[in-house]
Amino acid sequence: MLSENCNNGDMPAIEISGLRKRFDEVTAVDGISFSINRGELFGFLGPNGAGKTTTINMLTGLARPDSGTVRIGGIDCTGNPRAAQHLIGVVPDESNLYPELSGFDNLTFCASLYGMAKAERHAQAKKLLGLFGLSEAAKRKFSGYSKGMKRKLTIAAGIIHQPDILFLDEPTTGIDVASARQIRQLISNLHREGTTIMLTTHYIEEAERLCGRIAFIVEGRIVRIDTVDTLMQPVQGKHILRFTLDDAPQDIGKYINKAFPDIEVITTARNELRVESPEKLSLAPLVALLDSHGVKITEARLLRPSLEDVFVRITGIEAGAMRADKEKKGGAA
Repeated sequence: MLSENCNNGDMPAIEISGLRKRFDEVTAVDGISFSINRGELFGFLGPNGAGKTTTINMLTGLARPDSGTVRIGGIDCTGNPRAAQHLIGVVPDESNLYPELSGFDNLTFCASLYGMAKAERHAQAKKLLGLFGLSEAAKRKFSGYSKGMKRKLTIAAGIIHQPDILFLDEPTTGIDVASARQIRQLISNLHREGTTIMLTTHYIEEAERLCGRIAFIVEGRIVRIDTVDTLMQPVQGKHILRFTLDDAPQDIGKYINKAFPDIEVITTARNELRVESPEKLSLAPLVALLDSHGVKITEARLLRPSLEDVFVRITGIEAGAMRADKEKKGGAA
């Protein structure tokens, strides 16, 4: 159900301009601007420390921007960051629920913060516990939940008041495959029902599957915003090989380009490179060339063109390394 503040189909659900935020000498968000249409599922992608969570915090009223403007559901939140709180739901990258409360009590408490009547919040809590398969754990303390169960209850708490606009920060990081699949299905259902969703994720394939439009952010700056279909156009029909190398010289790409001028070489990490070609790639000549320069190959893999390849081309950052870094640190980006 859309609120009266979001009933204009031509008005963006989220609109920011020139948004900046610094922490001491570090510029976390550097003058970014974009808008998200009502009912859109918008992906916000970038490596650890790129400024994703800082941006989310400014949009949801948890942090004040140093400069720039924020409009949520048509409401100017620049001077009053919490002016649109009734329109939004927030699922942070780490749970903000109370470990000593049960799953049911956590949900009803969150509902009470939005002014929901007792009967309504109890009914909605029971409904969401059933939807997420948590009914049997409703009376158990949150501290005793598994990671997947905690993530699902955190999402349930973020949508208990049926918000028009939902911010999801890394909703499937660090949980089991079955729970991640269930959460992705829920996100799709919410989008289909008309909820505007801003999603941050380290899983590029997740964004490709769910989002209609995506922004890439690196070092606090937006480097590209476009639809998934448009982003994918440069890699359609490409043949891609990824090599993991042992102590590769920095200029190895030059040797490959000289021997195979039709091949594009992208260095994504010190010991990794990707080669792309419009024609089918033959592995043997490339292996022989690398061997002739004393480069040991530890892995060679043929890749299916995907949004991950677009991300690598635009940012120069290997998406697999980005995922591993997130899961290792378990922190915000």
